[in-house]
Amino acid sequence: MPLNPDSPLAKLMATLPRSGQLRWIGLRPSREQPMDAVGEAIAVTGGGLEGDRYHGGSGKRGVTLIQAEHLPVISALADFPNLMPELLRRNLVVSGLPLIALKGRRFRIGEVVLEGTEPCDPCSRMEAALGPGGYNAMRGMGGLCARIVEGGRIAIGDRVEAL
Repeated sequence: MPLNPDSPLAKLMATLPRSGQLRWIGLRPSREQPMDAVGEAIAVTGGGLEGDRYHGGSGKRGVTLIQAEHLPVISALADFPNLMPELLRRNLVVSGLPLIALKGRRFRIGEVVLEGTEPCDPCSRMEAALGPGGYNAMRGMGGLCARIVEGGRIAIGDRVEAL
């Protein structure tokens, strides 16, 4: 049941202290392949990022995001020093704002407008990537899935802001 937009809770949920920043971009050309870190990417409306396996369209999961501030926590909980974002298999790493606050909302990164659709829960592959307990180390910090509403170019350093 959606919140009444005039309720105090809805107003709190719509208030973000500041914008964020795009810190890392990764593309995975096909299933089971490692992520390729890139400096910029083209997001396709209704699809994914050019060069990523989800480029052709994947509904609610066109792009996956994870919060940079969660990486050291996941690293500590998994006892996996020097955790690199490509191991977590998310397309975008952002910092400076709580990703979960963008669920159900539209937001902009560079030229691109996205809509947060659902939490990006970890998969069983995290156990292999991070070792025993890797799946549980990521629970609650797996990030956000988003669909691409308006495509365009994104680049590391772009501002991330709620619309």
